[in-house]
Amino acid sequence: MNKAAKEAGIEVLQFINEPVAAVLAYDARPDTKLADKIIVVADLGGTRTDIAVIASRGGIYTILATIHDYEVTGLKLDQVLIDYFAKEFLKKHKSANDPREDARGLAKLKLECEAVKKALSIGTSASFSVESLVGGIDFTATINRTRYDLLGNKLFSAFSRLVLHAVEKAQLDPLDVTEIIVAGGNANTPKVVSTLAAAFPETTTVTAPSTSATAINPSELAVRGASIQASLIQEFETEDIEQSTHPMVTVTPHLSHAVGVLCISGDESQGVFHAIVDAETPLPVRRTAIIATPREGGDVLIKLAEGQRHIKVTKPEPKPKPEKTEDDEDDSDEDDSEEEEEELREKTWKISNTLSEVAIRGIKKGGKVEVQINIGADLGVNAIYREVGGKGGVRGIIQGSKAAANGSA
Repeated sequence: MNKAAKEAGIEVLQFINEPVAAVLAYDARPDTKLADKIIVVADLGGTRTDIAVIASRGGIYTILATIHDYEVTGLKLDQVLIDYFAKEFLKKHKSANDPREDARGLAKLKLECEAVKKALSIGTSASFSVESLVGGIDFTATINRTRYDLLGNKLFSAFSRLVLHAVEKAQLDPLDVTEIIVAGGNANTPKVVSTLAAAFPETTTVTAPSTSATAINPSELAVRGASIQASLIQEFETEDIEQSTHPMVTVTPHLSHAVGVLCISGDESQGVFHAIVDAETPLPVRRTAIIATPREGGDVLIKLAEGQRHIKVTKPEPKPKPEKTEDDEDDSDEDDSEEEEEELREKTWKISNTLSEVAIRGIKKGGKVEVQINIGADLGVNAIYREVGGKGGVRGIIQGSKAAANGSA
């Protein structure tokens, strides 16, 4: 790739991954707020589908999992349209030859079906018109978006399953995904996006032209992100770029568990875990958070701990069935067909390891605690606790060897 770029007269400053470039294209916009999040970049390409799960931590991107599939492709969407119009042509002209078996006819079918697919991305219906499709016979037909959605339903569902599989491969749950960026030309198809959105909770934002008026052209995401990165480093010296992209810098240890605090007052057995440094954050890292105290003033015990994400599933209570009478016997089939309520899923935390405990006395009514956490590359933890607006503070230091179980290269 580098050789081809040089032969084309293009100066290569740095190589970055396509999904990271797609995320960067959105994060570089002026109105974007920097926040820790899990992003899925889903690209339903013409000949291959690429899914990447990315952790964004303090502006640093880490790819957690990728999936590539050559069966679920945009060409399959073209093929369902080709088959549909070929069958419609044979219905209308029963004595004609199948255009799919004629080289010229198949080429015309492919060209027009691609135009129809694009038209259905922005309208509710599209016209198919080919002059001399096969045997000198002209053919004209129409198709609406509903029919197109039905024809490609299996492919849309398969694409959603691939995205869910990528999230599972990253050892995450759909509830952990903050945003899904749909990339590639087929991201313009509304059904691709709606099927994907239906597979994830409402808390997950799906970004595509059909869901956001400010969405970037999905076909330009990779080049936009690469251009933005190039503009950021164009003034750097070549040696500086090589040093910053060296494996010693880019391949850093990451946290496998979140690190946060619990604030416990005197009459409580356990507090609520507040994650300050999320899992998959590259090290070293520094984070500061303001935590509300559990009750109005008094002495508060603060525990610095590792938290492990847990998905709590609550099954709905079965509804009592009304007693049937003779008149209701005929309606028994309708009662059995009623859909069951969906399970309620919510993300909670389980404390896997308590690192340190600190007591802060005499917190004012309505007071809050400021917690600053520094985690080094050796997984050593340096934490400072203080009441907001108060004087002094308490410092706790944990050697790296004690926290080694929480690190992974």
